[in-house]
Amino acid sequence: MSDTAPTLILTGGQVLTVDGDFTVAEGVAVRGRDIVAVGTDTEVRALAGPDTRVVELGGRTVLPGINDSHLHGAAYGMTKPPFALDVGHPMVGSIADVAGVVERAVREARTGEWVVGLGWDPGYLAECLADPQRFPHRADLDAVAPDHPVCLTDFSSHMVWLNSAALRACGIDADSAAPGGGVIDLGPDGEPTGILREAAQGLVQAGLPSPTVAERRLAIQGVVRELHSRGITSYTEPGLGPGGAGTFFGGLSTDNWTAYAELAAEGELDARISVLLLPAPMGGSADDVRKGLAELRRPESADPRLLNAIGVKIFADGVPPNRTAWMNDPYPEGGHGALCVHGDSPDLQVDELREMIRVAHEAGFQLGVHVTGDRAIDTVVDAFVDAETAAPRADARHYVIHGDFIGADSLAKLAAHGYGVNMNPAIKWTISDLMDEVVGSVRSAYQWPVRSAVEAGVRVCASSDAPITKPDWRQGVAAMLLRESKASGRPSGPEQCVTLAEALRAYTATPAWQDFADDWKGTIEVGRVADLCVLDRPLLGIDPHDITEVEVDLTVFDGRVVFERG
Repeated sequence: MSDTAPTLILTGGQVLTVDGDFTVAEGVAVRGRDIVAVGTDTEVRALAGPDTRVVELGGRTVLPGINDSHLHGAAYGMTKPPFALDVGHPMVGSIADVAGVVERAVREARTGEWVVGLGWDPGYLAECLADPQRFPHRADLDAVAPDHPVCLTDFSSHMVWLNSAALRACGIDADSAAPGGGVIDLGPDGEPTGILREAAQGLVQAGLPSPTVAERRLAIQGVVRELHSRGITSYTEPGLGPGGAGTFFGGLSTDNWTAYAELAAEGELDARISVLLLPAPMGGSADDVRKGLAELRRPESADPRLLNAIGVKIFADGVPPNRTAWMNDPYPEGGHGALCVHGDSPDLQVDELREMIRVAHEAGFQLGVHVTGDRAIDTVVDAFVDAETAAPRADARHYVIHGDFIGADSLAKLAAHGYGVNMNPAIKWTISDLMDEVVGSVRSAYQWPVRSAVEAGVRVCASSDAPITKPDWRQGVAAMLLRESKASGRPSGPEQCVTLAEALRAYTATPAWQDFADDWKGTIEVGRVADLCVLDRPLLGIDPHDITEVEVDLTVFDGRVVFERG
């Protein structure tokens, strides 16, 4: 092959460049790792050499490689067999089903071995649906696992369900105090029910086994293969560090970072991973952030275009379904939720959160802050602005993670200071009916106000938050265009729908901005890296209801075909 001929040409289709003008081309040419031409079918075909592979698109769509900008890759991999049980919908439909899955695992487990799983959701458990007062309880698991400790993390990763053996192994009893920002559910008898919420999950840490680096490597490689089949070539790993060690799926920074770093150094990491370091646990303090950052420093990577620690993650509050998001107006049954940081009063917690943000900002990191309630979001955004004012930085690119109930004032401040928001449209699709009960129909309809954010001039990324939802960008795009409920199909806040172009940007070009990589990835333009995905049909003009049926035919990463359907 000549030095100038492309190695790969995709042509005769609908190439959605997702550039600033959302230009539509017919073909794209790749040489080595880079895109070398984008244009008409005639222009691109003329570049082919005798050894160029030419893929005839036949009208199919080409997109930039998808960037899932908030995906717990290592944890997602550890939720799959053989590492953990699947106790999520639709695998199980009842508490009895969960018990059955656990019972089968116990029969195969070694004496005293932990049984771990992920995904249970009371919104899909028959007993909880039949009786709103019914909730998973340690006794449900004790019946099938009297001697094996069991730890089942819920779909949101903000609750765990333990049996009595696990409570004993972790030293949790009626006299145990929950850490700040955490809750140990107690029954009428004053004994733990087995449900630990938010920061209380950290109490399980001492008893749980920690997967080895080798196991984590296998899990990550399995995830990357799945992502290739979905057209995903980049993701943000949001939270590697001592603050993420509280559950089986977290692990120490040295475990998960080492697994990623070894794969990158050995040429076995076929995805681009941006990492948020997690220096402090949920319920942590500014001192925890200082100590964590001192321990972590900024880890080195063999290739920053493959693996790059660019930011710090901080937890501000909980999640709305658990009524732990900190809200201005009370939940229908009372209470406002709370911040999940150190402090004996809301005012002290606000001060602590502001200091945590200041410390990370002054250390030179991008900040991604998990925050969902409107009151908590206002606190975080004001802290961003104040930290910037006190210690100006040219391009910090801080962002709000989730931002469920972000209001107009905070959106305006994010836009004015060049900050972003990372939203979860597939979770909106999953829980919108449930949220009507949790926060009322008006607030539920507003949740994840993508249109308001776009119109305010805020950069919006969309992500799966896997393993909370599957890393399926098609479902996310459909949810942004439709805002329909998974359970009923009912629209929820249709005034917040966006266009196809805006939705695709949220999975490609804007995440590249979030990654500080918008000058070399995220769009199909000459000089960008050749990360591409080919869909099985034209995407422009498609009925949004059909988007979830679209198949990925081909995925190109770094100029190489890494997935080909069939």
